[in-house]
Amino acid sequence: MASALVRGARRLPSAMCRGFSKVASGNDIVAAAPGVALQKARTWDEGVASNFSTTPVKDLFQGKKVVIFGLPGAYTGVCSAQHVPSYKKNIDKFKAKGIDSVICVAVNDPYTMNAWAEKLEAKDVIEFYGDFDGKFHKSLELDIDLSAALLGPRSHRWSAYVDDGKIKTLNVEKAPSEFKLSGAEVILDQI
Repeated sequence: MASALVRGARRLPSAMCRGFSKVASGNDIVAAAPGVALQKARTWDEGVASNFSTTPVKDLFQGKKVVIFGLPGAYTGVCSAQHVPSYKKNIDKFKAKGIDSVICVAVNDPYTMNAWAEKLEAKDVIEFYGDFDGKFHKSLELDIDLSAALLGPRSHRWSAYVDDGKIKTLNVEKAPSEFKLSGAEVILDQI
């Protein structure tokens, strides 16, 4: 039942419609999320040692070519079985196209993101960040309420190619359970 609720959570007019979000191709992702910071995946002890440091969004994108993908949450079905693995298996293709980093972000704490990245054996090739309070996704208007699936406020499933802060390509799935537009293979063809 929960998956049926997630499938119908928020239907968009078309697969790549940007009418519901304030970001689109050509926008500056840093300007869309002013003052927002994310939390790099880490253990609790690393968090304590770093005084619970955060990474300003501008530091992730300025002067870099980045592929970033957002997903509803760590340890969830499509995210674990398809979304992250699509990027993990294509990391060499991204590097060959001059991509400086591939980033996965979800509305989770950085400790959950760390454990999940380690479980998927992807932490060495993909940078994982937590958006613990959802501010990043809210700033981009890529947030969604998945309370019907007992997940609460989360992120849409999406991907973007960002060059020096400018969004070159943005793909958003119609529903969080779908995986047609935001995978690695799609965005590789768009770079």
